[in-house]
Order: sequence, then structure tokens, then C-alpha cells
Amino acid sequence: MSAGDCEYSLVSTMDLDEMYSDHNKHQPMPWEDNMGMTVTSGHVVLKKDAQNLIGISIGGGAPLCPCLYVVQVFDNTPAAKEGSLAAGDEIVGVNGQSVKGRTKVEVARMIQSIKAEVTINYNKLHADPKQGKSLDIILKKVKHRVVENMNSNTADALGLSRAILCNDGLLKKLEEMERTATMYSGLIIQTRRLLKAIFDLSQSHKAFGEVFCGIGVREPQPAASEAFSQFGEAHRNMEKFAIKMLKTVKPMISDLNTFLHKAVPDTRLTVRKYLDDKFEYLSYCLKVKEMDDEEYSYAALQEPLYRVETGNYEYRLVLRCRQEARTRFAKMRSDVLVKMELLDQKHVQDIVFQLQKFVTAMAKYHTDCHDVMKNAVVFPIEVDLSRGTFTYDSANNFNDGGDDEEEEEDDDDEMIGQDAPDAQGGVLTGDLLGD
Repeated sequence: MSAGDCEYSLVSTMDLDEMYSDHNKHQPMPWEDNMGMTVTSGHVVLKKDAQNLIGISIGGGAPLCPCLYVVQVFDNTPAAKEGSLAAGDEIVGVNGQSVKGRTKVEVARMIQSIKAEVTINYNKLHADPKQGKSLDIILKKVKHRVVENMNSNTADALGLSRAILCNDGLLKKLEEMERTATMYSGLIIQTRRLLKAIFDLSQSHKAFGEVFCGIGVREPQPAASEAFSQFGEAHRNMEKFAIKMLKTVKPMISDLNTFLHKAVPDTRLTVRKYLDDKFEYLSYCLKVKEMDDEEYSYAALQEPLYRVETGNYEYRLVLRCRQEARTRFAKMRSDVLVKMELLDQKHVQDIVFQLQKFVTAMAKYHTDCHDVMKNAVVFPIEVDLSRGTFTYDSANNFNDGGDDEEEEEDDDDEMIGQDAPDAQGGVLTGDLLGD
């Protein structure tokens, strides 16, 4: 056999005992089904708070699941502030002591028994959120969107399971915003109608003024001419006051339209994005609840569940997706609350300013009209009329049937006059009963 037929390979220098003795290296076990997700090892030192807590909840553990993992990291706790631990991460040790084969209650007591600082050895789960957003989550999201505008009793009668937020104060703010938008819309419509009516009235005043001024110009008597001219000029001034008031109030409608068609729709767009994140978060919450119920039902029947026996990676993936969805939901909720607060402040400030501006302009308009009409009291007016003023041309008379009616009335009177003596002379005498 020639030397070319031989194959050589390097002998591994890795010490397996040394590799497995390092708790910071994660080695997947044969029974684990990590669903294509990668895991890296690490450790974190957490300082406990005043209540001797680090701010995590633990799931899994003996006797059903070979892994102990973080179910939830609570807000404003040492674990949340440090940021290393996340939902779905596996806990492999506490202060260098392995927790393999222990129950979650035993691990919790181990953590509580340690004062001041505790070191957590963990296996970090690198999960892809797209992998957790399955068709089931999308359908649950659609269901929550439908149930959002449905009565709770109706949803219960239809058997629609859903997750809800208790004491959600943002719903009241959203309802208040819709009422404010409706109020602004009604205010704009009524203001436009009022301004249109005032404009029509001003045109009537203008027409009156032109007529009276025309009469005053043609009136030969000086006193009457001045009176008609003064009265007509007063109506012309009222038309000018109305136009001035309309020019003052018109920007008010523009400002109200800006609030109604710019500020409110922008807030609604933010609310729509918030609701999308909200429904996604509630869908993951419902998915977690369904998977918990599935575990409890299998445990009650004392039957094995594949995903639990192989590390419960699917459940841990959903936990991670729920945590990330909750983070997005909390951020969008904060943004919506800020925008709602700014919108409410703008509403309070603008509506007071605009209404004051409107009331002031209307009051000035009516005061000016009252003053100009008070000085234009010129009645009665003495007018010299010529002798032929009330002389009408008789050549153009026409018969409209009135003369015929008068002739018929005369004929009726004559007939009544002829019948009256007969009635008076024709008195019946004798025995009326025929005796």
C-alpha cells in the first residue's frame, strides 16, 4: 500500500472533562429540541432590592421539564435595570451551584436565601421574533381587533376567548378625544351657518342703504333728503361692520379646522399603531395562557408533552416574543399618552382663545350696529308731495269682475225687498190643527 492511500487527521487536544466542567459553556443535550435557535452561556450579578427580590418569575423544572427558565422580568426591578436576563433564558446555576433536576420552588428559595447579591448562571436564548409570529398569532390578533368594539357579553356568548387590559385609562382618553372632535365638528358647522346668516343680513343692510340713499339723493326737501341719506348710510355702515366682523372671525374656523383635520388625525394614526401593538401583545398573552392550560391538562392526565420534555423551547420562544411585544406596546402607549396630553392642552388653550375672540367680535359688531342705529332715529320724516302724487290714470282701468258682483248683490236686495211684503201680508189664520 502506497503512502498516498493513507489519510491523516489531527488528534483533538480538547479535554472533554474540562469542557463540561466550565458552566459558562452551553452544550446541547441529546433530548433537547431547540427549534433552530442558538444558545450562549453567561452569568450576571444582581443586587437585591429592599424586598429581597431580583424581579423575575421562574418556570419549568422537575419533574416534567428538564430546564428551568425565566418566565417574566418585572419592570423597575434589579433584573430589568441590569438588562441581561430576558424571558425564555434558561437558569443553570445560582451562585455557582447547579440547579439541574431541581424544581422552580427550590430555585426560588435558593435565590431568596442569598442576601445582598446573587449570581445567576444562564443560557441566553437567541430567538427570532419572526419565528414566533405564527399564523395562530395573526388570527388571534384579528380576533382581538374584532372583539375590541364588541360587548363583553356578546363575545362570551360567541365563545371568543381574549386577553384584556384591566383598568385601561387610555380608553377613556380615546373616548374623550372622539367627543372633543365631535364637538369641534359641530362648532365649525354652527359657526359657518351663523357667519353665512350674518353675511346674508349684511347684504340686506347694504341693499336697504342703497335704496334709502337713492331716495335721499332724489328728495327735493333738504330735511327729508338728509334724513333718508343718514338712515341709508347707517345701513351701509352696518354692512361694513358685518364684513369687518367676518374677517375677524374667519381665522377662527381655520384654526378649528387645523385642530380637527391635522392634530386629531395625527393622534388617531398614532393610536392606530398603538392598537396594532396592543393586539399583538394581547395575542401573545392569550397564546401563553393556552400553552399553560395545555401543560396543566397533560400534567393532570399524567401524560408526557413533547415540547416540555425537550426543553420547552416553543414556549420559551413565545415568552420572548411576548416580552418584546410588551416593550413595543409600552413605548407606543407612552407616546400616545404624551400626544393625548399635548392635544388636550392645545384644546383647552385654543378653545378658550377662539371662543373669546368670537364673542368679542360678535359683541363689537352688535354694539357698533346699535350705536349707529341709535343715532339714525330720523322718523317721522316730513315729505312734500305734489298734487298729482295720488292721481291715477283712469284710462288703464280694467274690469276684474267686481262690478258684476256688485250688480248681483243689488239684484238680490231687490228680490228680498219684493218678497218681504208678501211674507208680511201672508199671515196664516184659522185653525192650524184642522179642527
